Amino acid sequence: MQAYLEVMDRIMKEGVDREGRNGTTRALFAQQIRFDFKDGFPAVTTKKLAFKAVKSELLWFLEGSNDDNRLKELNGSERTIWTDNAEADYWTPKAKFSGDLGRIYGVQWRTWQAPNGKVVDQIATIIDKIKNNPTDRRLVVSAWNPGELDQMALPPCHMLFQFFPNPGTKELSIHMIQRSCDMFLGVPFNIASYALLLAMVAQVTGYKPKEVVLSLNDAHIYHDHFDAVREQLSRTSYPLPTLKLNPAVTDINGFTMDDIELVNYQSHPAIKAKMIV
Repeated sequence: MQAYLEVMDRIMKEGVDREGRNGTTRALFAQQIRFDFKDGFPAVTTKKLAFKAVKSELLWFLEGSNDDNRLKELNGSERTIWTDNAEADYWTPKAKFSGDLGRIYGVQWRTWQAPNGKVVDQIATIIDKIKNNPTDRRLVVSAWNPGELDQMALPPCHMLFQFFPNPGTKELSIHMIQRSCDMFLGVPFNIASYALLLAMVAQVTGYKPKEVVLSLNDAHIYHDHFDAVREQLSRTSYPLPTLKLNPAVTDINGFTMDDIELVNYQSHPAIKAKMIV
């Protein structure tokens, strides 16, 4: 996770302070970080990663769900990282039911609506192309749908990703582009989520996961998090854990919470910080 920590340190030393929608941040633009699976699964170890929340949210996205109640069910909790958005004053007049989040990530991934009325399952399309046309340069999934941003409780932060299969080595890489990047709270979660997505797609297409690349556009640290970030940067990282997926799963829709496990994961105690929503 050294690449992540280096960007955090760079922002603290070189970033620009700006007043934003929900607080003062220090930010840099267009930072890129890369993680190779040969080094282990990229889970932050200088603080605790909520991996149960990572895998439940990703499974929820892959279901195409927009229902916070379903995410609560997957995560086994009374509240989720999406509950505040589902209950926000600006959103509830638009919600179609309690827990409705509108046409967010999973809906766009699995049921993008074309102007002619056609419904596009981007995930199924990508998996088919990786299997049958791996040199296709259009292996792209987008959550950023300008025509439906007003129908979302929260516009997508991680808005687009692309796969790169290597048919010769049977290795698969992923590149994700994120428009707004909360480096302390959100980005470790995003790194783990896209690494997990890569591993799952690789397994069901007959590939091995290779590299996770993230382009972080507005990469920022909230001033409220500065003390926690300094503490995190002072810590020595533990060795990275190993991801284990149930090898019997061969369909992207077939994974459950029990099919996904981090092995030998060690982390420093959680660092408390004010949550910015």
